[in-house]
Amino acid sequence: MKIHRFIGLSAREALTRVREGLGTEAMILSNRSVPEGVEILACSEDDFAAIIEQKALPDATPCDTAATPMLNTGTPADMQDLMSEIRTMRDSLENQLAELAWMGQQQRHPVRSGMLKELLGIGFSPSLARYLSDNTPEQSSLEEGLAWAQATLSRNLQVLPDEEQLLDQGGIYALVGPTGVGKTTTTAKLAARCVMRHGPGKLALITTDGYRIGAHEQLRIYGKILGVMVHSVKDEVDLRIALAELKNKHMVLIDTVGMSQRDQMVAEQIAMLASTPVPVKRLLCLNASSTIDTLNEVVRAYRGSGLAGCILTKLDEAVTISGAIDVVLRQKLRLYYVGTGQRVPEDLQVPSANQLLTQAFQIGATASASRYQDDELAIVTSPKHVRQDPSVQAVHVA
Repeated sequence: MKIHRFIGLSAREALTRVREGLGTEAMILSNRSVPEGVEILACSEDDFAAIIEQKALPDATPCDTAATPMLNTGTPADMQDLMSEIRTMRDSLENQLAELAWMGQQQRHPVRSGMLKELLGIGFSPSLARYLSDNTPEQSSLEEGLAWAQATLSRNLQVLPDEEQLLDQGGIYALVGPTGVGKTTTTAKLAARCVMRHGPGKLALITTDGYRIGAHEQLRIYGKILGVMVHSVKDEVDLRIALAELKNKHMVLIDTVGMSQRDQMVAEQIAMLASTPVPVKRLLCLNASSTIDTLNEVVRAYRGSGLAGCILTKLDEAVTISGAIDVVLRQKLRLYYVGTGQRVPEDLQVPSANQLLTQAFQIGATASASRYQDDELAIVTSPKHVRQDPSVQAVHVA
């Protein structure tokens, strides 16, 4: 068995070198402090398994006892139990190393450690929280660091620059997203804004939702109130015909059928909207109260060939909007509107990046279930548990 020696300035750095040299399944045999920093002795899992297998064979060639420890092995079941115990010991050692690394970081960079704790408590993803805390300017207090993080995120959040330009430019917009996210109500809110500016004759409404009971009737009621005709389409051919008939309209809003992001029909819906002879801009409706992982999955499923932007809905139901902002930032989406209730058209606002980030950071001063203790952060922030998501590079910190 070949034992490798790794040395790093900190436990985290030494563990990183173990992973780079031997892979994520490396067997950590011991660790200790040395004048150069932290020393870790490790071997590859294949080497360890090979020596166990060699010891289990009755005609195996004797090994150098000076280089290889003697192992008492029995049946294959015994070897599996032994390997399981070793993995458990390795996990326990990695947790201890992570705790040592966290304690070392707290001593060397107390502001960055405090930043990480606060950003996680606010509700940002571990990958984004670590990215921001690692890039915090030196010689900053915790308050200055949090202010810098808020300003950085606000600067990176793309919002609709001018609603007047959107309404004057017009075009064809399709609101897409999962079920229950508020697409029909948001369509009615946008329709009301267009009618107030250009009149009902310049707007047309199309619905593709023929699945839910009363879905078409709901939009038709809104259309009747606004004085706008609502057209119902079932497939790609109907959509092409409807858009050809409505080519003289200043703006066309399409209310699509809601479906789970895991439904195979999502791809069919995207293909239908992308195959029209005139361009259809897709706006993805995102529920602000959903988790980060759910929103990421929704964006990946509905992105297709590209999204014009997104609309955050149900802000009035969300305890914190930091998760939704996290996804919008990392997925490089432009935020067109935010929905804050059911009233049409009052509860639809043009977003302000500064106001949204201020609202997101306000939870930092209150109790939150996502706020961790120092001993918990040692595990939560370890490389084993935090995947370095490359999408955080979309946030420019310079």
